[in-house]
Amino acid sequence: MASMGLQVLGIALSVIGWLASILCCALPMWRETAFVGNNIVVAQIIWEGLWMNCVVQSTGQMQCKVYDSMLALPQDLQAARALLVVAIVLAVLGTLLAIAGGKCTTCVEDETAKAKVMILSGITFIVSGVLILIPICWSANAIIRDFYDPLVADSQKRELGSSLYVGWAASALLLLGGGHAVLHLPAARREALLRQVQRGSLAAGQQLRVGPPHPAGWGCPAGSGSGAGALRRGWSEGGRQSRLCSPGLELVL
Repeated sequence: MASMGLQVLGIALSVIGWLASILCCALPMWRETAFVGNNIVVAQIIWEGLWMNCVVQSTGQMQCKVYDSMLALPQDLQAARALLVVAIVLAVLGTLLAIAGGKCTTCVEDETAKAKVMILSGITFIVSGVLILIPICWSANAIIRDFYDPLVADSQKRELGSSLYVGWAASALLLLGGGHAVLHLPAARREALLRQVQRGSLAAGQQLRVGPPHPAGWGCPAGSGSGAGALRRGWSEGGRQSRLCSPGLELVL
């Protein structure tokens, strides 16, 4: 039950990161500035995003305009368009894989196949997080560089927009969720297989490969009775393969 809860937590983090990445891509707040023009009564806030720019007047009226040409955008925003769209699609794929490989679903019956699906889902989330992080950091670096450049006019200088902070949060959540799925799964799989052995549900003589070797001296969980439930493990020379835990049953770890 605890293992299932941790798995759901990792999937939830990734899904929240995916939703945040959509918000980051859609909001026109990658670059923003507030300034006062020649008439001190007229104040404007300019927002620049991936798909449009907006001007907010002091009266609260906002006017947005879609970019006429993608090639007119700075290189960092052009790259951000492509990378964020790919990242969002990968996050959708990762979510579907996580649902298929989840413990609470029956889309995949075989436990080994479920483990592989979950690992693939975690890797997909990690790649998605990296694809979001690249354009976010690129744009932030360009904004900061231009802000401190004395050759850039004050009216052309911009500040970090809210979308960049949302993008950093989305990337962090996707990396945490994907890393959680990849790193937590081997331990959870070992526990599940050992419980299966203790219930005697595995055929005699079946070998289980459930993870890397442990140091010598680690023992199997003590079981009652005989057969698969009475587990005792001793390590062979080199620590690579366990001896027979019970008659006809061998655990390879």
